[in-house]
Amino acid sequence: MKNSFLDFLRAFRRTIIVWALLLVFVLIGIYFGIPKKILGGGIIAIGWVTGAFAGLMAMIALLPLVGPIIVSVLSLPVIWLLNGLGYFVSIIAIKKGYSKEVVNSRVLTVVLLVGIVIGYVLSKLIDFFQESGFNIL
Repeated sequence: MKNSFLDFLRAFRRTIIVWALLLVFVLIGIYFGIPKKILGGGIIAIGWVTGAFAGLMAMIALLPLVGPIIVSVLSLPVIWLLNGLGYFVSIIAIKKGYSKEVVNSRVLTVVLLVGIVIGYVLSKLIDFFQESGFNIL
């Protein structure tokens, strides 16, 4: 048990250090009264650059049974988020009387999302065929 805990600390030492520094940054920011938007933006920027969020997801994924489920829920594809955001914006716009514009924007959103999916699938197929030695281009 002790050896596996030390292995965990060695494997995730960078992530743990970055999250500890982010916590200190938040506490100092709250103490000195730094605005929440600046504090949040700084944390997101530092976490993104250092890979702290990916490290946190990796640590959460190590939890037995529930870890992978939590990570899969937290890492929904961008397509799902864009589509969900589009539905919420559509509801608000329809209530304000912009129904024709909503239809046009939803069509454009669906076309964009379908294009992204088709591009992703085609790129994976091209990579697969090139790795297998079949040159399609």
